Amino acid sequence: MTTSSNNKRLAINTMLLYFRMMLIMAVSLFTTRIVLNALGIIDYGIYTSVGALAATFGIITGSLTVAVSRYLNIEMGRGDSQNMSNIFSTSLLIHVTLAALILLLAESIAPWFIANKMTIPGERIEAAIGVFHCSILTFAVNLISIPYTACIIAHENMKVYAYISIVEAILTLLFAYLLSITSYDKLIVYAVLMMLVVLIKLSCYQFYCRQHYSESRFRLVFDRKLIKEMFGFASWNMIGSTSVILSDQGVNILLNIFCNPVVNAARGLAMQVNQAVNSFAQNFMTALNPQITKSFGAGDLDTYQKTMIHGGRFAMSLLTLLALPILVETKYILHLWLGEVPDYAVNFVRLILLFAISESMSTTFITGLLATGKIMKLQLFVGGCRLLNFPLSYLALLIGCNPESTIVIAILLSQTNLLIRLHLLKEYIPISIKEFYFKVVLKEIIVILISLMASLFIIQNIPIGIIRLITCTITTSIVCTTCLWFLVCNKEERIYIKEKIRNIILKPKL
Repeated sequence: MTTSSNNKRLAINTMLLYFRMMLIMAVSLFTTRIVLNALGIIDYGIYTSVGALAATFGIITGSLTVAVSRYLNIEMGRGDSQNMSNIFSTSLLIHVTLAALILLLAESIAPWFIANKMTIPGERIEAAIGVFHCSILTFAVNLISIPYTACIIAHENMKVYAYISIVEAILTLLFAYLLSITSYDKLIVYAVLMMLVVLIKLSCYQFYCRQHYSESRFRLVFDRKLIKEMFGFASWNMIGSTSVILSDQGVNILLNIFCNPVVNAARGLAMQVNQAVNSFAQNFMTALNPQITKSFGAGDLDTYQKTMIHGGRFAMSLLTLLALPILVETKYILHLWLGEVPDYAVNFVRLILLFAISESMSTTFITGLLATGKIMKLQLFVGGCRLLNFPLSYLALLIGCNPESTIVIAILLSQTNLLIRLHLLKEYIPISIKEFYFKVVLKEIIVILISLMASLFIIQNIPIGIIRLITCTITTSIVCTTCLWFLVCNKEERIYIKEKIRNIILKPKL
């Protein structure tokens, strides 16, 4: 496939994913307000903390998820359809087996932990355990759907991926409305409805893949060599998966133990904002990741390097552009969105957005390193460093630090991991770490500071309200875009963007 075809496919896939994302983001933010009002802050905090407990069992499986995507993309890059079929059937067998084992393990441990260790009002413990039953079943169904979603993404068929996600968003909105009118225990009803959404989504993925991709038709394959190879890849990657889950869901459980469900509710809302903003960059990366992996599998290291560098810079710039207006007007935006804003929510939102910007600097490098298949050093150093987030957060809360300190720790570790990933990439491509920090990281910081100074002028001269929000958003966007254009984008990227804009404007009408 030519570079021109790759760029065209990347552009189409990105547009489809952005359309999906914009609809899902709007629905997600709207349903969050409905759910928060229906459940109340305490029950919403219980749902997020108990859901975090269910997600911690993903330590065992998150590594295999990456392995499936990596192996499917590599074989597609080589054009080996038989191996793709073997990989899919083997991975599905592994995921179904793991789902059954995790259900057994979780149901034997978690109810006791919820009743005896978590900070939950006594009259809501039974409901919390019911939520856990639904959450762990939802987790198991999501686990089984992974080979199907990996297959769709490997084929770069983002249209179907987008359509099914839109159906999921519409169902979530419908069920949120049902939650607001039900007379039963709303916390349990919500957990059951979310489980139903996931079951419908799995059915859609399974039906489409079986109809369109021959490799997705399950065959009982027991390829010991393939299983050993996939588990070998996954075993090292498990360190990274463990670190991600402990730093996210594990810290959420710590906040419940040391604080209360109100703090969990605030953090849960902050994660919703982060997901909405970060989804812009993630959608771009979903379309970009297969090309990074395939270019490495095909031995095209020049494309491999360029795709990582340029794609990563674009994703980071886009996230910065979107996050800055929210950083400035966090309090007012949360008030418009939720009405009643829980304690800690404003600080959590601001810090988590800064963490997202920090993480976006590494996004393409993670995919590039995973594509090599040689991930022992990556997971030992990067995963080991991120694992420190859990014990450091525990110590911070133990000595009386405020809940926000857990995110500050995560930001510092994120920057440490960026440096580690750059050092590891030097084994495959001639990348200058000093040049990267000077031309990308330092310039990104300058862009943020200049944009914030412009916003500060608006805040000091216009009273809080919708006029200030609109003025601040427009001003920040213009200043940030201008700075990104002249400070972050290089000459080659500016020429490329100008040509794309010119082509769109001058494109003849049919």
